[in-house]
Amino acid sequence: MVRKKKIPTAGVTEIILESISDGVFTVNHEWRITSFNRAAEEITGIPRSEAIGRYCWEVFRSNMCEGDCALRRTMKEGRSFVSSSTYIISSDKKRIPISVSTASLRNEVGDILGGVETFRDNTVVEELRRELNGSFQQGDMVSRSRLMEKIFAVLPQIAESDSTVLIEGDTGTGKEIMAKALHDLSMRRDKPFVAINCGALPDTLLESELFGYKAGAFTNAAVDKPGYFAIADGGTILLDELGETSPAFQVKLLRVIEEHEFQPLGGVQKQRSNVRILAATNRDLQALVEQGGFRRDLFYRINIVRLLLPALRERKEDIPLLIERFIDKMNRLRGKAVTGIEPEALDRLMNHEYPGNIRELENVIEHAFILCSQGKIGIHHLPAYLTGSGVPVSAPSPTFHALRQASEAEVIREALQRNGYNRQAAARELGLHKSTLFRKLKKLNLNLPEVDGRSTLPKP
Repeated sequence: MVRKKKIPTAGVTEIILESISDGVFTVNHEWRITSFNRAAEEITGIPRSEAIGRYCWEVFRSNMCEGDCALRRTMKEGRSFVSSSTYIISSDKKRIPISVSTASLRNEVGDILGGVETFRDNTVVEELRRELNGSFQQGDMVSRSRLMEKIFAVLPQIAESDSTVLIEGDTGTGKEIMAKALHDLSMRRDKPFVAINCGALPDTLLESELFGYKAGAFTNAAVDKPGYFAIADGGTILLDELGETSPAFQVKLLRVIEEHEFQPLGGVQKQRSNVRILAATNRDLQALVEQGGFRRDLFYRINIVRLLLPALRERKEDIPLLIERFIDKMNRLRGKAVTGIEPEALDRLMNHEYPGNIRELENVIEHAFILCSQGKIGIHHLPAYLTGSGVPVSAPSPTFHALRQASEAEVIREALQRNGYNRQAAARELGLHKSTLFRKLKKLNLNLPEVDGRSTLPKP
């Protein structure tokens, strides 16, 4: 007769804890972790050897840790809590939604030794919830707008081709994010993605940045320097603000696109170019062509495929979704525990027109995080220009869309006056690079007072 080997009770318990898919950990009265099962390791990304002995809030970094901790309430009140919803921050700084159940850890005579918490990863559930709510995602872009759905539907086919793409849209609509999504969906995804703001640099500097230069090409050029076309070899290059470039540069770019070759400054030999070119602009290039401000032949070369990103005011159904994403992002970056936004504040944000589009909305949430550390964002956390109370901390920045609707000269002059004629601060408020502002001042013949435009630079 074969006698079955009896497994100790403690051993059975350990086997069970290691086999379940829910994370389980225990803490003592000092809130230090005393056990940590396999699922807890997988969900958090933290090895058991690193977790045991540490304070639980150091491991989980949950929004509950800052305020209403279910485990703390359990140990204080002696009763269990089931299915509390919260989130934790994993070792790779991802926000993971979880549901939590807690109970007291007692010995044979009923004395409380600590607490035990089980938690379940609800990432899949959250993704399904978003799908049921009608939202969809492409790369880092998320939306529930039908306008964006049409763009997302054709994005994979556009990405598969190697054609030049023109991405148009107002400032702040996410043109660079769209370009990155195209790159990530393409066969070039494993090669570099490089973006350069063409409107921020004068021609000579722009050429050296894109095409590189040889030693001796100009003063202080002591060694060869590769340009972005060389760095992005095999990958994708985004030429942002292409509408701000000069006709002379446009001629050189046209040759690169047509011949698939470029010549470094000071060089005598051309180099082959194996990059996909994406162009982005917040201006109407076709109108510029008719006005003589942009070369017609270059326009037709880059306008093989055209994507027009709608302004945020045309896709307001995305505002709650974007707010949720920005709150997640700021919680990870700032280590805070903001859980959402109050209805009154959301209503105020839904009724704003957003001249700065998605970038303005993100700035609004970042402003709110300065004043709100946990709980929900209220209307008193929003910038003053949205609430109509007091003097705004920072007025909404005019954009190129606004500049096209009003007098450029008047808008620029007012921005300079507000910033004490500090060119860099005014450029930042207008959403321009400093060199672009200088060119506009010259183009518009704006004469500024003889004041020091650098000594009073306000902090961002």
